[in-house]
Amino acid sequence: MPPGYPDAQPPGGRPVSALPSIRARVLAFAAIIVAGISGGLIGYSFVGLQCHGRCGTPKGLGALIGAALAAGGVAVVAVLTLRAMGEWKTIKYERALAEGVEPPPDEDESPA
Repeated sequence: MPPGYPDAQPPGGRPVSALPSIRARVLAFAAIIVAGISGGLIGYSFVGLQCHGRCGTPKGLGALIGAALAAGGVAVVAVLTLRAMGEWKTIKYERALAEGVEPPPDEDESPA
């Protein structure tokens, strides 16, 4: 709730939300999946280059560890990016209210 608004909703008729758009969340999820697949392939190949003979288990572990590390790293970056986008949306909304203009619509909402 923005300060100075005792009502349940601030002016503008919608609750304040720092939630990023659905498109941004879907793209972040897709980036995490692609990174996991890429990390798995890199881990599998990395172990495959070093192992000779029966290497099924080491290759599988290399793929699993590579996928987890890559997906985890991209997930951290995605979460930080989505949080920054949400904060920026909130800042734009609060500035518009302070200037007395209509706040910009969300990307997810179609103009009425």
